[in-house]
Amino acid sequence: MKKHIYNTKAFLLAIFMLAACNDDFLERYPLDQVSNDTYWNTENDLATYNNFFYHLSQNDVNIPILLGHHNGFDSQVASYLHLDGFADNLAPNHERHRPFQQVRAGRQIVPTSSSGIANQWYGYRGWDFVRAINIGLENYPKASIPEEARNKYVGEARLFRGWFYHHIVKMFGDAPWVERELNIDSEELFAARTPREEVMAKVLEDLNAATTHLPNDWGDGNEPGRLNRWAALLIKSRVCLFEGTWRKYHGGSNPEMWLREAADAAKDLIDNGPYSIYTTGNPTLDYNSYHRILDVSGNPEVMVWRRYQLGILTNHVQDYYSYSGGATRDFVEDYLCEDGLPITLSPLYQGDDSIEEVFMNRDPRLRQTILHPEDAGFYQYHNADGRDYPRIQGQPGGRTSSTGYHVIKHYNADDMIGKAYNTAESPAIILRFAEALLNYAEAKAELGEITQGDLDMSINRLRDRVGMPHLDMNPPMDPRYANDGISALLVEIRRERRVELFGEGFRYDDLRRWKQGKKLEKPDMGIQWNAAAQQRYAGAIIHTSVDPENGKTYIDVYKNSDWENPSFDENRDYLWPIPLNDLAQNPALGQNPGW
Repeated sequence: MKKHIYNTKAFLLAIFMLAACNDDFLERYPLDQVSNDTYWNTENDLATYNNFFYHLSQNDVNIPILLGHHNGFDSQVASYLHLDGFADNLAPNHERHRPFQQVRAGRQIVPTSSSGIANQWYGYRGWDFVRAINIGLENYPKASIPEEARNKYVGEARLFRGWFYHHIVKMFGDAPWVERELNIDSEELFAARTPREEVMAKVLEDLNAATTHLPNDWGDGNEPGRLNRWAALLIKSRVCLFEGTWRKYHGGSNPEMWLREAADAAKDLIDNGPYSIYTTGNPTLDYNSYHRILDVSGNPEVMVWRRYQLGILTNHVQDYYSYSGGATRDFVEDYLCEDGLPITLSPLYQGDDSIEEVFMNRDPRLRQTILHPEDAGFYQYHNADGRDYPRIQGQPGGRTSSTGYHVIKHYNADDMIGKAYNTAESPAIILRFAEALLNYAEAKAELGEITQGDLDMSINRLRDRVGMPHLDMNPPMDPRYANDGISALLVEIRRERRVELFGEGFRYDDLRRWKQGKKLEKPDMGIQWNAAAQQRYAGAIIHTSVDPENGKTYIDVYKNSDWENPSFDENRDYLWPIPLNDLAQNPALGQNPGW
């Protein structure tokens, strides 16, 4: 966010603290402090207060909705670059990624406290965020400004609240809905959680208020700026798609309504918004090029992003990205061949006897996501060290991978070379237009209403960027997904989502809402480990297993480790546990099933 957001931090904190409690001891504050009774007068007062929400949400560990890259030591966990480690896209095996490994293996434990990316009940920080929003909503009417002006900030606050509550619900199910300022005597502090469907009805009201009242443009140039109506529409489509598919596959009332809301919100953004797919006409570079630069101002696809700037806010995410381990074989095999067919059906597939063969005749996004050995110089990989890549864990020097598939999608050597710890400035692309296309196609397909025209305005726009054949209404069924219980068309829409949004924090949530947790029981494999690989990667320290389907040997990342033989409990693992300290303070919260 812009510098003025940080400059008002102390001022806003004073307002928040004054408004945050009704006890008599507040009378001890000096008379020259900001007063809640006299503050709420002008539109600028409301705008300045709402700036505080952007500041609070920079705590990506405890409020991961505008998720970017947390600063300092937590850059390795609280970043969207790493969330695929919860699922089957990444195979981290560094100790700093233990929270991801625990969840991925089905060995998550009930936490004691409610902080940290692996707990996400958010403790006092997250609920303080809700409290701050509710304080604003109660006080905005005091300002003597036109209703239309006031409603912009009401919509902004309600967008934050609805988005936050959706995140609580998707992780924990039922949630304590609060929409007023509480004090230490409030009965809600010791109440049971509100049922999921009641909370989500309130969330939808918040999101509708946001899409109704937020302006199309705050006049800030999006470099970066405030959340506008178009951002609210994308967030609404995401939330409604999650809820609609959750209810369809897990059970719940009226999933069709939620899916239709998702499709309508995405369609409004697609048809009327000012955004488009970024392309220069170069299918070999356009997919990842804007993910690897420091300034995405003016990019037509980037809707919301966070700027990092030395002296204001920095991160260490590029160096920590090596801890992600590497992409999995399962993920890499999901890329289509350039004829638009999966590797199980295409005559163009060359196999995986060497890593070079893996890239032959494949969707250009694969080579823009995973490092091809010939591209190490182009990307100045690992500070332009000049070594041969890939490098497998155990090999001396350079940056190594647990799987052999180094992730290159977000790699930016310019943000590493010559920079000290936590002085990096890689931006965070928080919302991008491509998601709207994917949300729309999936919602329409889940409703059973999708047409070729819908595919052409959504999935096929993404394929056009990389020169891939169009998806039609009757694709062949990939044998890998024949037992998933969905149509071949929905298989391809889900595949497109996995490929396009890799490394952006979606895969784990997608598997949970589709009720496909059993996919997480498949061990994470890497490149094929044959005689040529043993010679090429001399010194590597790895374990291997034979794939019973093809008889070939592959790196088995977690074999003989604590994370070997991953499991997924269908009766437990779709929701996360409530921390023990919170249950001790309020037993009425209740624990989620199986924990």
